[in-house]
Amino acid sequence: MAISENIKNIKSLIPNHVTLIAVSKTKPNDMLLEAYNAGQRNFGENYVQELVDKHELLPKDMHWHFIGHLQSNKVKYIAPFVHLIHGVDSFSLLKEINKQAQKNNRIIDCLLQIYIAQEETKFGLDFNEASAILTSNEFKDLKNISIKGFMAMASNTDDVIQIKKEFASLKTFSLQYPELTILSFGMSSDYQLAIQEGSTMIRVGSSIFGERNYNK
Repeated sequence: MAISENIKNIKSLIPNHVTLIAVSKTKPNDMLLEAYNAGQRNFGENYVQELVDKHELLPKDMHWHFIGHLQSNKVKYIAPFVHLIHGVDSFSLLKEINKQAQKNNRIIDCLLQIYIAQEETKFGLDFNEASAILTSNEFKDLKNISIKGFMAMASNTDDVIQIKKEFASLKTFSLQYPELTILSFGMSSDYQLAIQEGSTMIRVGSSIFGERNYNK
């Protein structure tokens, strides 16, 4: 099925308040253009160099979301243009984003990544660490970042009850911060469940572009 059809199908299944991020990592530019021509504007990338290369070559009204694990020394490459950084998992990374945003005379929107999964391989802050950041005086001094909400990844499991519980835990935590309105969780396999549990931003790759080939 064509990419444009896939996008249309997904958009018909999600409410208007939910933003669809097309996860385009490892996908060639012509596939991204096909999605763009179908009206898609929000794209998610995991690798800094790939994101920079695509940004240079593709239409300038694309909104680029960095959804991977971001290293502090790479922030400077995406700071001039990135739309939203999803995976902020430490205060030191926030400080670096703030510093690079300042250099580019921008305020960069960010999400704090929360660790909700039952797996060692995922990154993120626990609820207490996230609260400590949001209430600290040091955080209030960072004038060139804007925290918009939270991002998370559920465990890689077929246990729907567990996934539901993990998503619900983030939604419950977020209620303490009503001004932080973005909840980025849910992927190709579980986005409908994620929306039921309060997600406002879903990150969908294979259901739009087909399965990913990591051998390239």
